Amino acid sequence: MSYVAAVCGKGQEVNKVKEQLLQSNPVLEAFGNAKTVRNDNSSRFVNLLEKSRVVKQPRGERNFHVFYQLLSGASEETLRKLKLERDFSKYNYLSLDSATVNGLDDAGSFKTVRNAMQIVGFMEDEIQSILELVAAVLKLGNIEFKPESRVNGFDESRVKDKNGKCPVLHHLGVPGAQTLGFNLKEMCELLGIEQSVLERAFSFRTVEAKMEKVSTTLNVAQVSTSVQIAYYARDALAKNLYSRLFSWLVNRINESIKAQSKARKKVMGVLDIYGFEIFEDNSFEQFIINYCNEKLQQIFIELTLREEQEEYIREGIEWTNIEYFNNAIICDLIENNQNGILAMLDEECLRPGTVTDETFLDKLNTICAEHQHFESRLSKNSKFLTDHSLPHNCFRIQHYAGKVLYRAEGFVDKNNDLLYRDLSQAMYKANHALMKLLFPEGNPAKVNLKRPPTAGFQFKASVGTLMKNLLTKNPNYIRCIKPNDKKAAHIFTDALVCHQVHYLGLMENVRVRRAGYAFRQAYEPCLERYKMLCKQTWPHWKGPARDGVKVLLTDLQVPAEEFAYGRSKIFIRNPKTLFFLEEKRRQCLEDLAALIQKIYRGWKCRTHFLLLKKSQVVVAAWFRRFAQQKKYQNIRCSALVVQSFIRGWKARKLLRELKHKKRCEEAVTTISAYWHGTQARWELRRLKEEARNKQAVSVIWAAWLGTKARRELRTLKHEARCKQAVTFIWACWQGTQARRELKRLKEEARRKHAIAVIWAYWLGLKVRREYRKFFRANAGKKIYEFTIQRITQKYLLGLKKTMPSMSPIDKSWPNLPYSFLDVSHQELRRMFHLWRCKKYRSQFTAERKATFEEKLAASELFKDKKALYVSSVGQPFKGDYLEITKNPKYQKLSTLVEDKVLLADVVSKINRANGKGTPRILLLTKKSLILAEQKTGQMKVSLPLADLSSVSVSTQNDSFFALKLKEGSASAAKGDFLMNSDRMIEIITKLHCTGAASAERSQIKIDFSDEFLLQFKQDKVCVKFIQSTPKNSGGVSCKRKNNRLLEVSIPSP
Repeated sequence: MSYVAAVCGKGQEVNKVKEQLLQSNPVLEAFGNAKTVRNDNSSRFVNLLEKSRVVKQPRGERNFHVFYQLLSGASEETLRKLKLERDFSKYNYLSLDSATVNGLDDAGSFKTVRNAMQIVGFMEDEIQSILELVAAVLKLGNIEFKPESRVNGFDESRVKDKNGKCPVLHHLGVPGAQTLGFNLKEMCELLGIEQSVLERAFSFRTVEAKMEKVSTTLNVAQVSTSVQIAYYARDALAKNLYSRLFSWLVNRINESIKAQSKARKKVMGVLDIYGFEIFEDNSFEQFIINYCNEKLQQIFIELTLREEQEEYIREGIEWTNIEYFNNAIICDLIENNQNGILAMLDEECLRPGTVTDETFLDKLNTICAEHQHFESRLSKNSKFLTDHSLPHNCFRIQHYAGKVLYRAEGFVDKNNDLLYRDLSQAMYKANHALMKLLFPEGNPAKVNLKRPPTAGFQFKASVGTLMKNLLTKNPNYIRCIKPNDKKAAHIFTDALVCHQVHYLGLMENVRVRRAGYAFRQAYEPCLERYKMLCKQTWPHWKGPARDGVKVLLTDLQVPAEEFAYGRSKIFIRNPKTLFFLEEKRRQCLEDLAALIQKIYRGWKCRTHFLLLKKSQVVVAAWFRRFAQQKKYQNIRCSALVVQSFIRGWKARKLLRELKHKKRCEEAVTTISAYWHGTQARWELRRLKEEARNKQAVSVIWAAWLGTKARRELRTLKHEARCKQAVTFIWACWQGTQARRELKRLKEEARRKHAIAVIWAYWLGLKVRREYRKFFRANAGKKIYEFTIQRITQKYLLGLKKTMPSMSPIDKSWPNLPYSFLDVSHQELRRMFHLWRCKKYRSQFTAERKATFEEKLAASELFKDKKALYVSSVGQPFKGDYLEITKNPKYQKLSTLVEDKVLLADVVSKINRANGKGTPRILLLTKKSLILAEQKTGQMKVSLPLADLSSVSVSTQNDSFFALKLKEGSASAAKGDFLMNSDRMIEIITKLHCTGAASAERSQIKIDFSDEFLLQFKQDKVCVKFIQSTPKNSGGVSCKRKNNRLLEVSIPSP
C-alpha cells in the first residue's frame, strides 16, 4: 500500500486521499486483525468478519487487537469515562494465555490508531462513540445469569444481582463479586439504554404470529438450558455489535476516500485474504475460509493454466496439453444449490423441529456419502467405518491443499448467527449516536418478519460477487510461502515448503510457462516498439504488421525456434531473446538520440549564425542612420545660430530708430506742456481776482443779516423768560401744599402703628402670664417637634420643586439635605419610581406589551451568549414583514395557512450538498413552521413544531441557525435544516415563546456552540464556525468541505 501511494500522482486532493488511505490500514488492523497460532497479526476479515473470535478464542490466540490496545494505551481519564480497568483478567472475552505478544506494542499502537482515525476523517465524538461500543462489548462479556423459577411453573434466567453484587459470593469474599451485575449497569450507561429494557431482552423473547404478539421466556424446558440460551443471546449480541461496528468503520473509511467525480476511471485493488487454514480443531470459520481459498484457486486455474493453454490453441501455436488438477468438483461439493454443504446447512437451519449439529451431520452422511472428496465415519462408504483418525462427530473434506478434518459442533449455531428481535429493538432504543445506524431492524415502525440470511449464505454471495469482479479485471498473483511453522528466522522446512508449492499448483504453472512462450505481444505494438532495429521497417512500414515483424526478426537473425507466429500475436519462447531485442533497441535508441542531438546542435548553431548575420545588417543600418541624424542636427544648429545673429542685428537697428523717434516725440510733448502751463497760470490769476471780489460782497451781506437776526432773537428770549417764571412759581406753591399733606398722613400712620404694637405686646404678655405654668415642663419637646415639623415641611416643599422627570430610566434624585431623613428619602425614591413605572406601563397597548415581553425573552436567551444580540437590541420585532395577508402575490399561500401567522420573512436556506443559500419564505404559526418558494409562493415544507427537538446557533457575530428534528419523526426524512437570516434573534425568540406557551409540547431547547452535528439524510455533518483571515475576509460564507464537514467563515471583528 505504501508503494501504491508513493507512485501515484500529486496534488492537494491526491495527497489527502493518499494519506487517508495509508492511515486506514492501522485502523482496519486494530479492529480486524488478531493473533493466531501461525501469525501474530493475522487478518480475520475478507468478505465477513470472524465474529466468533469476539466471544471465544482458541488456545494460544487472542481476541482482536483493539481490545488489548484500548486497555494498554488509553489514559486513566479515558478508562474512567469508559468505566474500564487496566487489567485483562477482569474481562471474560479476553484470553489470558496470549494477552501479551512479543513484538507487539499495544500501548503505542493505540495512539497510532487514534491519530490515524483523526487523519482519515473521524470526528472526536465519533471516536469516543466507537470506544464506548468497544468497552460495551467487554462489559457485555462479564454479565452472568442465574436460573429463577416463576409462579406459573416456567423457568427463566436472571442477571446475577443486577444492583451491583452477588450476595452469596460477596458474603464468601470472592474477588470481583461486586462487579457481576454492575457490568450490566455500566454497559447500559455507555449505550444510553434503560437497564430494565436490556435485562428483559435477555430473559424474554417476543413471538409474532398472525398480527399477535406473545412474550415468553427464552426456554421453558430446563433451568440450565434457559441460562445457556441467555448466555447464547449475550454472545450473539456481542458478536453482532462488534461486527456491525466493524462494517460501519469500513463504510465510513470508504466514504472518506471515495472519488468525488462519478466518471468511470481505471482502478487498482489489493486483495489480501487469510491463507488455507488447517488446525487441530477446525470449525465453521475454517470451513468458510478454506471455501474462499478453493474459489480463488479455481479462478487462478481459470486465468492462468487453462487460459494460457487455450490462448495457444486459439492463436494456432503447436502445443502439447499439460494436465493439471481442477478443483471445480470441490467447489461444487461446497456451494451446489441443491446438494452442496452450505445449501444443506441452510436447509437444516431453516426447517422446523429440533435442529442440532448431529442432524446436520446425518444429512451430510446421507447426501454426500458417495462424493470422492467427502469422508465421514457414519457415511455409507464402508472404507471409513474403521478409520479411527476420523471421529464420529466430524467429517473430512479433501481440499486442493490437503485433507481437513472439521468438527460439526457449532456449525448450526454459527451459521444461524441469530439475534433475537427483542435485543435489536432494545439496541435501537438506546440513546447512543451509532446504535440506530447499527441496528436499523430494531425500529418498531419497520418490523420485518422475514428471517435474516444465514452467515453461510452471506459469505457465499459475497464470494460470488468477488469472483465476478476478479473475472472482469486483470489479476496478478503473489503467493506467500511460509518457510516454517515456528514464526522464526533462518529456519527452512523442506517438507512444509514442498507441500505448499504442490497444493498451490505452482509446479503445473511452471511447467506451462517452461513449455510455452515467455512473452507475447500483438503485431502492431511489437513492430512499433522494435521497428528502428531494421532499415526496411524504419521509420515507417507500409505493409501488414505481421510481415513487418517477420522482416524485422529475419534481419536480426533470431533463430526460428525462439519465436512463433500466431494469428494476431508474436510469441517469444526464451526471455533471453526478449532481452536481446531490448538491448538492441536500447543501443539503437542511444544512436538515434545522438543523431537527434547532433542535428539539433547543428540547427541551433546555424540558427544562431543567421540571427547574428541579420543582427549585423540591422546594427549597420542603425549606425548609418545615427550618423546622418547627427550631421543633420549639426547643420541645423549652425543655421539657427546665423539666423539668430541676423535677427539680432535687425532688431538692434530698429531699436535705435524707435528710440530716436521717441525722443523727438518727448521733446514736442515737453514744449507743448510748458506752453499750456503758462496759458493755465494766466487764466488762474484772472479767476482768482474775480473770486476775491465776489467773496467781499458775500461777507458784507452776511454781517447785515446776522445783526438783524440777533435783534429778533433777543426779543423772543425775553418773552420766554417771563412765561417760565410764572410756571415755576406755580409749581413751587403746589409742591409746598403736597409736602404738608404727606407729613400729616405719616404722623397719623405712626400713631396707629404704635397703638397696634403696644396692644400686641400687651396681649402677648397677658397670654404668656396665663399659659406660662403649662409650658415650663414640655417646652424643649414642643420646640423640638415644631422644629422637626418645620424642617420636614421645608424638605417636602423643596422635594416637590426638584422632582425628577417621569421617564423610568431617569435615575436622578434630589440630594438629601438632612441625615435623619435618610430612610424616608430612600423610601420616597422607591415609591416614586414604582408609581412612575406604573404610569408608564398603563400607557402600553396589548400589542406593544407583547413586543416588550418578546424583547425580554430575547435578552434572557441571547445576552452574553451570542455576539449578534447587541446589534439587534434597538430593532423592534415586527413579525409579519411580508404582510402575507395583504400582499396579493402571496394570497394563495395565505389561504393554505390555517392558524395566525406570527412571523413572515425571507430567509436563506443552506443547501445540504454544496453549502449555498436559496431564498425561502418562512412562516411561523402556533403549530407549525412553513417554508415556501419566494417567487411563486409554493409551499415546500410544512414542519410541525412538535417535531422540533432543538435549535443550534454559534456564539459569534453571524446569523446562521440550525433546526434539529426529533429522530424517528415524520419530518426527519431529509434531515435537519440550516438557515441564515438577519432576523435570526427574532425568529428563534418567537419559536421559543411559541413552545413555552403551548401545553401540548415541551419548550424548544437553544444550544450555543461553534461546532455541532446535523443529520443530513443518512449522514451526520459537522457544522464548524471559524474566523476568516484578513486576506480572505469578504463577508460570511458557507462551504461544504467534504461529506462530513460544512464550514462557515466569519470575518474577524
